[in-house]
Amino acid sequence: MIRRRQALTAWLFLTPAVLFFVLLFFLPIGNQLLTGLYDADGAFTGLGNFTRAFEDPEVLHSFLITLAYAAGTLVVGTAVGLALAVILNQSLRGRTLFRSVLLIPYLTSVSIIGLLWRNILDPQVGILNRLLEAVGLPGQTWLSTHPLATIVGITVWSSAGYTMVLFLAGLQGIPGLYYEAARIDGAGPWRRFFAITLPLLAPTTVFVSIIGLIGTLQQFALPYIVTGGGPGNATSLYAHRLFIVAFNDNDFGYASALSLLLLVVVLVLSLAQLRIGDRADA
Repeated sequence: MIRRRQALTAWLFLTPAVLFFVLLFFLPIGNQLLTGLYDADGAFTGLGNFTRAFEDPEVLHSFLITLAYAAGTLVVGTAVGLALAVILNQSLRGRTLFRSVLLIPYLTSVSIIGLLWRNILDPQVGILNRLLEAVGLPGQTWLSTHPLATIVGITVWSSAGYTMVLFLAGLQGIPGLYYEAARIDGAGPWRRFFAITLPLLAPTTVFVSIIGLIGTLQQFALPYIVTGGGPGNATSLYAHRLFIVAFNDNDFGYASALSLLLLVVVLVLSLAQLRIGDRADA
């Protein structure tokens, strides 16, 4: 009887959270699934929109572009964030100021960041080309020559502060005794980094990669503001393609199917990263 009362009490306390989760997660997914079963004219198509997505060359192109963008952002962003964290974890004068400054881009609106970099990289009046010309170097067409790499660079710049903070938290959780013992054994800085720091930062690295993966696969605003998905479709990410289908083509059924497929991809890749992280910890 006591156990039943305890279980009932627990469920009573859990009910608001469960209802909140159902209302904000399962109901929208159910609505998307229902919408995805109809075409733009409101006719029932069953799984037609889902099968259509696998045969659509523009969707495939945008998905591959998104994977390239996500891979570049994760690799470069993780390396930059870790390097900054290691440097600013040292006893340096003004390190608190540098940490705060590096966080400013992350705390700034993505719209402002997009407009800022679009103006900086403008081939005609951009300040970056002006600086290159001032030292005798030719100006570059940054947004048309290597547009995807440019978007990756801007993303890394804007998120480096957040990644740095996460790695700093991980670094400060590593006992100093490990490093002292390694110094006594004659291990140099690089040996200590690869033998102690990297292995003990594995949980933080997995968390950073999962958060970064989810964010990059859903990225829309930054490339849309900076390049508009161009030139051509060079920076037309999956979310941008979804936006075009929904609001340019007014095909909300197909857009719903695309959004659900993206959800499945994000869940599968996130679970795969968690499994890899668990094996690394083991």
